[in-house]
Amino acid sequence: MPSPYRALFAAPGSKGFSAAGFLGRMPLSMMGIGVVTMISQLTGRYGLAGALSATIALSAAALGPQISRLVDRHGQRRVLRPATLFALTAAAALLLAAHYDWPDWVLFVCSAGIGCVPSLGAMTRARWANLYRDTPQLHTAYAFESVVDEVCFIFGPIISIGVSTVWFPEAGPLLAAVFLALGVFWLTAQRATEPEPHPHEQHSGGSALRAAGLQVLVATFVATGAIFGAVDVVTVAFAEEQGHKAAASVVLALYAAGSCVAGVVFGLLRFTGAAERRWLLGICAMAVSMIPSYWSETCRSWPWRCSLRACPSHPR
Repeated sequence: MPSPYRALFAAPGSKGFSAAGFLGRMPLSMMGIGVVTMISQLTGRYGLAGALSATIALSAAALGPQISRLVDRHGQRRVLRPATLFALTAAAALLLAAHYDWPDWVLFVCSAGIGCVPSLGAMTRARWANLYRDTPQLHTAYAFESVVDEVCFIFGPIISIGVSTVWFPEAGPLLAAVFLALGVFWLTAQRATEPEPHPHEQHSGGSALRAAGLQVLVATFVATGAIFGAVDVVTVAFAEEQGHKAAASVVLALYAAGSCVAGVVFGLLRFTGAAERRWLLGICAMAVSMIPSYWSETCRSWPWRCSLRACPSHPR
């Protein structure tokens, strides 16, 4: 590992919370694609599978900021554990509903409940910020965490799709739930690196969404999220159409690998100039890199175009 990354772990406790955060983030790449694989195997309805995956994502987008706000006020341990138990209960109910062919509305309610899952990436980044605030190491720490995200997306789909197709349809989401439970309870057991809560902190400026800069970021990442969400469903459906459904996990892994490589390089660089220009360049590069995927007609060409397309998506 290059020295800037090695130096991050000189701080006491950094290895422990980073490892716990990695384990707890595996469901980020496993749950959605696991639900898609499970529903497509049990019912053959890709429309329903995609809708349930989207429900999980939208619910997480709505509930995630509220959970993070509670964490700021009450601390990670007091909030993450009950939120995780709620999400695990919803996940268990979804597996039962899918297995026993319960009505569709039950599946959607359970999927919405899974959205209560806490963002372990944000929690580990908060711990890095607590250690290295206002230092150059924080840039490297954030880049490292993005690389961890991509490593999860390399191995998560392979594991989730693999166990669902080899063992039983519900295996992918079930294993994702196990990883979530282990990661959250391991992370929250590490009290020494947990940021202090701010229960009485008041903000009088209204909603942060009123800031013009944040509005641009939200709109951009909604579009980016639509791409990432569509890739899961489209890749599984495309691979099955070509007669190689198991290859979907490899394609998604290569997609993440391209972003992972970009992330490692990004963390080693020291930039000058306005961050806005780098952000605009990355967005434009990602938009252009999407074009070749429309020309893919076989499983052989799809993976390599996916991996190249993912490279500009990393520095987020």
